[in-house]
Amino acid sequence: MTDRSIWAWGRVSDEPTEADLAGTAKSLSERYGRQILPANAPSQSDLDLRSPRVEMPANFKGITSTDDADRAVHTYGRSFPDRIRAFKGDFPAPPDAVLRPESEAQIEQILEWASANEVKVYPFGGGSSVVSGYEPDPDDERVISLDMERFDKVLEVDTQSRTARIQAGIYGPALERELKKHGLTMRHFPQSFEFSTLGGWIATRSGGHYATNHTHIDDFVESARMLTPSGPWESRRLPGSGAGPSPDRMVLGSEGIFGVITEAWVRLQEPPGFRASAGVYFDSYKDAWGAAREIVQAKLWPANLRMLDALEGKNAAGMDGTKTLLVIGFESTDVPQTESLEATLKMARELGGIVDPDEVVDSEKESSGAGRQGAVGRWRESFINAPYAMNSTIAMGLIHDTFETAVTWDAWPKLDAEVRSSVQKVLDDRCGGGTISCRFTHVYPDGPAPYYTFIAPGFSGGELEIWREIKEAASSAIIRSGGTITHHHAVGKLHRPWYDQQRPDLFAGSLKATKAVLDPAGIMNPGVLID
Repeated sequence: MTDRSIWAWGRVSDEPTEADLAGTAKSLSERYGRQILPANAPSQSDLDLRSPRVEMPANFKGITSTDDADRAVHTYGRSFPDRIRAFKGDFPAPPDAVLRPESEAQIEQILEWASANEVKVYPFGGGSSVVSGYEPDPDDERVISLDMERFDKVLEVDTQSRTARIQAGIYGPALERELKKHGLTMRHFPQSFEFSTLGGWIATRSGGHYATNHTHIDDFVESARMLTPSGPWESRRLPGSGAGPSPDRMVLGSEGIFGVITEAWVRLQEPPGFRASAGVYFDSYKDAWGAAREIVQAKLWPANLRMLDALEGKNAAGMDGTKTLLVIGFESTDVPQTESLEATLKMARELGGIVDPDEVVDSEKESSGAGRQGAVGRWRESFINAPYAMNSTIAMGLIHDTFETAVTWDAWPKLDAEVRSSVQKVLDDRCGGGTISCRFTHVYPDGPAPYYTFIAPGFSGGELEIWREIKEAASSAIIRSGGTITHHHAVGKLHRPWYDQQRPDLFAGSLKATKAVLDPAGIMNPGVLID
């Protein structure tokens, strides 16, 4: 048995209670004007998975699990279709076994054995993928999940360079706890932080805490080590290098198709000692995103610069649904941030923004703390709890999911209009209505990274069919409008059709050639990025 839920975000203890579901059903019924009743949530004891089809070598017995609940947890990620299928107990292709290696020597033995016996290997980090990043293919005859959770140590800390060598299976909270002992922090906080690992961040090129400046895990990786079926791949520790194409770039975003990331040297910093933040309200949506563009192009580099449209502000920040919110935050280890915040707020006011003085929070000034209880504070709380909140809506048959992209400023208005129109049409035609909202997760001088949320009442048994129509409409609109199919969620199997359209054909050929060298038997995470 495992303490992780087989369908919900988090642990078994995080699954909604009957009272939770009854309360959610009541509010949703009132919202949509029709009776919505929760379905019965499954339990681990309800599982009936196919029997394992792989006989594991004797030397792997101590690190192997064939427990049904363990195998179920390692079948799906946490996308909407993953959670719907798991909620219904639909596990047609679970891994035959879950292996938890404790050393690189064991990983090398596993890859050698798997290559010789045509066993597919799916590397597993924290299980939070929302793009079918490691879902076994039903056509695979023999499958193992390689769980890296025992690679969970901070091995070395170089305080002079402010870097550390860290094993790839360490989860976000444990990583930060260990670094805190040295007075340091990595400060890479994706929304999946609690249930994601360093290796997973690297494999998927995750986006984290900062809305500007350091945004992706790419910015933190000094060097990486990966074990491939053909041998180890490790780059030299360097602050920067112009020596040909970067070997780290082949590891970042590789999504497990070349090998297993075992450790990395990452860049660190001291925790911030100075913070300043505020919320700015705009009557005009266009003025709000225009202000975000002006601020980021002025290179003031706020750590947080997130726009919430009127509906997103209403749903996630408790606003009245008439204004767009710009969340602004600065932080620094050594330098007070008062001047940076004041300069940014001055610019925002000149561009049509309204600042509530009670919502300005500055660690250098006396503050009532009202800002933490205002719209910005409510949004922070909602952002952290969002994955857990979906545990209840999954049980209600609601079509509730997100998608994200990035696009240049010149193409942004068209993309926004195309995406909203395409998704709303499906919501109206298939659900009789529904909503789509938008926020910026990251903002660059040359364009934003918009993140959309859609929600609508579904129909029992038809959730996946409707979701696929929405996903097709949204993804096609993104590609048609010049955006990327993913800014930070990765490709996986879910985004493959549109990724194939986005990438250059010759690049796909070069990935295949690299895989042929590193994984000649084709055992590593098949079906992701390339065929």
